[in-house]
Amino acid sequence: MANPYLDYLRLAHVLADAADNLSMDRFGAIDLQVSTKPDMTYVTESDQAVEDAIRQMLKSARGRDTVLGEEGGVTEGTSETGERRWIIDPIDGTSNFVRVVPVWATLIALEEAGEVVAGCVSAPALGRRWWAMKDGGAHTGKSFRNTREIRVSGVRELSAASMSFSSAPSWEDIGKGSEFQALLRQCWRTRAYGDFWSYMLLAEGAIDIAAEPELNVWDMAALDVIVREAGGKFTSLAGVDGPWGPNAVATNGRLHDSVMAYLGHFPDNPADGDPDLALVPNEPVEDPTPDNVRHIQFRHDD
Repeated sequence: MANPYLDYLRLAHVLADAADNLSMDRFGAIDLQVSTKPDMTYVTESDQAVEDAIRQMLKSARGRDTVLGEEGGVTEGTSETGERRWIIDPIDGTSNFVRVVPVWATLIALEEAGEVVAGCVSAPALGRRWWAMKDGGAHTGKSFRNTREIRVSGVRELSAASMSFSSAPSWEDIGKGSEFQALLRQCWRTRAYGDFWSYMLLAEGAIDIAAEPELNVWDMAALDVIVREAGGKFTSLAGVDGPWGPNAVATNGRLHDSVMAYLGHFPDNPADGDPDLALVPNEPVEDPTPDNVRHIQFRHDD
């Protein structure tokens, strides 16, 4: 039986193709128009042009569906149920786009009945694209027909894990600065790849943990389904599955509880929850392994 979301995913690729053409046409332009929003984040003419184009195409192809975009907010569809909603981030990584750093992407997701069921992430300046649909696996390639399936890593210990994040100071803003630093000290390797890039590397098995303290649903929706279909886990800091919280923790699944022990929000009174999860060590735990050789499984073994 064909996957019921296949046609929606094909449409997401068509939308991404149009977005790529528009954004690449202005990437690096010396006359690029840039302004700031009330929250002091950048917005460019390309953000607006890409979202407008996607909205127009969806109006023609799927006029019954609701659309939520970063720049234009909500456009209600004509369906009485309102069951399907497209969630769009026209350019994720606008600060990179403005500074001519090639790490930015258009994020396109479809939500149905409260679950993200399809997602496409297109990063044309990197020449990369990733996509997934519910029960269809996660894939990467240059086109819908030129693809390979991707899976998260098989790493099981923080001491062997690679973690990526976007901004260290922003963890201070939510009162998790010391916990974040403690987690970094536990990991084998840490890098700030940032934005969508962290989560796509996670889905490919290149890194094992990605987390950000402050996000919106359009920043996460497409990433969520790709990570999950690659075998990983995607939650908020409160442990809610999916892109519905104000932040994100994504892992290969095996490491999720360990990461949440540092970054998750748990009851103030350990007696109200799991005391082991409420306590965060301040220093790395020494590995008791007696030999000098570590046998680390990087690939997924399911």
